Amino acid sequence: MAQLSDDCFAFGGPMMSVDEAVRIIAARVRPIEDVETVALGAADGRVLAGDIAAPLPLPPFTNAAVDGYAVASGDLPRGEPEAFAVSGRIPAGPSSGEAISPGHAMRIFTGAPMPEGADTVFMQEDVQIADDGKVILPAGLHPGANVRPAGEDVAAGHSALTAGRRLRPQDVAVAAAFGLTHLNVKRRIRVAVFSTGNELVSPGGRRAAGQLFDSNRFMLMAMLARLGCELSDLGILRDDRASLAQALQTAARRHDLILTTGGVSTGEEDHVKAAVESVGRLVLWRMAIKPGRPVAMGVIGGTPFIGLPGNPVASFVTFVHVVRPTVLTLSGAAQQDLIPMPVRAAFTYSKKAGRREYVRVYLRADKNGVPEVVKFPREGAGLLSSLIDTDGLVQLGEDITQVEPGQIVGFLGYANLI
Repeated sequence: MAQLSDDCFAFGGPMMSVDEAVRIIAARVRPIEDVETVALGAADGRVLAGDIAAPLPLPPFTNAAVDGYAVASGDLPRGEPEAFAVSGRIPAGPSSGEAISPGHAMRIFTGAPMPEGADTVFMQEDVQIADDGKVILPAGLHPGANVRPAGEDVAAGHSALTAGRRLRPQDVAVAAAFGLTHLNVKRRIRVAVFSTGNELVSPGGRRAAGQLFDSNRFMLMAMLARLGCELSDLGILRDDRASLAQALQTAARRHDLILTTGGVSTGEEDHVKAAVESVGRLVLWRMAIKPGRPVAMGVIGGTPFIGLPGNPVASFVTFVHVVRPTVLTLSGAAQQDLIPMPVRAAFTYSKKAGRREYVRVYLRADKNGVPEVVKFPREGAGLLSSLIDTDGLVQLGEDITQVEPGQIVGFLGYANLI
């Protein structure tokens, strides 16, 4: 199991900044060490366990970039078009075979190996075929045109894929181009997820008049699945300190991370904090973030625990900024900085200094095609509609207190957050 050192929780007192929280997580959470081998077709989304050096150059041989006619650069027409006898035909696939003769051209197709002695290709659209079968090549083409040299893309021995990379389809393509069939990756981290609260019932259950269907748990599991986690759904745990403590202790023995939603504030019926403290160690991180201030993080038997707020928007935002970096670190993945895209604000907004805020916005183009963002018309961390009817979040730093129309702000699209 992944282990988390207790000393990272010696932080209390004033609200912690988002950057400080992320820094502590990245510095203190230790990644898992278990490695497994997977088939290339199953490697997407997995975390690479070791560097992959190119076993061959890409492309592995010099080839034509277009359909056309290959010639030696020393024979290129200098002033006027010239006619060349066509001495051969090279389709993609077979070896080029014979070398090109001086003053001759060879018909060649995209991806076909260049014949010995040839280093330039005329596109077929730029030439003419004479009645006698010769090809008339225009002047002005520079040597080496329309040719892909061996190793132009990746040199042999180059560290093309590095350890800690979360593999994407294009990374899988590179591995396939090297001829690899299997890759060594970190095993998936095991995450236990549950919700707390007597007011919750699982979808499909019988809901009393004062109860809500549990939505957060399914949102968080979907986000964790996109990060490549192996999930255990522990359902809904009721507001009872003893049963919460027992469930936490059991989950800690079999998982690398425990994630809960709800019950981490300071109300009389918020029992998660006390339950964690009875079986482990916890400091309630009052993060300087809106929405999402009540975030709990602790350690139970060496296993990290994170408790997110019960309001869905607060749960979503704190997942992105607390759970996501924790999962990446535990998985052995390189941290992926969230870089806001500068866009123009089309709204007015006021906030307190010293707190980072995330405003739900629509992204649109103005009449001149310039991107701008419009604020969702309603406030509230419990509005699920504000997550499905918007395109992302505007990040407002701690030093910002006012946003006016026309001001440049940082936009984080949901596609980059989950």
